[in-house]
Amino acid sequence: MTLTHTSTGRPRAFSEVVEKLGQRRGDKLCLGEVVEAFGERAFGPVMFFFALINMMPWPPGGTTLTGAPLLLLSMELAWGRDELWTPRWADRITVRRATFRRLSGRFQSGLKFTERLSRPRLHFLTSPLGQGLIGVACVFLSVVLVLPVWGGNLLPATAIGFFALGVMQRDGLAVIVGWLLTGATGAVLFLAWRLIVASATYGLEWIGRIA
Repeated sequence: MTLTHTSTGRPRAFSEVVEKLGQRRGDKLCLGEVVEAFGERAFGPVMFFFALINMMPWPPGGTTLTGAPLLLLSMELAWGRDELWTPRWADRITVRRATFRRLSGRFQSGLKFTERLSRPRLHFLTSPLGQGLIGVACVFLSVVLVLPVWGGNLLPATAIGFFALGVMQRDGLAVIVGWLLTGATGAVLFLAWRLIVASATYGLEWIGRIA
């Protein structure tokens, strides 16, 4: 019996599988074990798993590494793959199981509350076409995560988290929230770029005046 189902054959919730992964033996938890634990349901849960990691307060450049797997996963989702594929080198990415238990424990209550609220609805948003569009949006969000921008991880990681929740639960409402947060991410990037350009222009003009 895999971790994805109980002894009665009922599919386990994401929070239950995460808890079981933390309770397993072994000092290290590798990505391959996570993918295997979720089986054919792996796309949404693994993306959600990495979204949670990227929501943590990382120093500048920290999400360059933690966002890279999300970029790979998003490209596969956009391509329309039915099952998650990870290269062998990615399967060997590890984290200490004690660290995993500590990090996942911080989100367990929130996860269980979210799972109680979510349910299958607005099915067209999680159809094959809908998931392909979600993949395209997540590629954009993952690129933002990979950029070494301090504090620039929370908004895109949260958007990916809602998209992943929508894919897991077939919940179109979660997908809508993901799209709204994606739009907000794009707006923040646009405003930040305008601010950078304006500052650079002002600086050059100031240098020109004193030269």
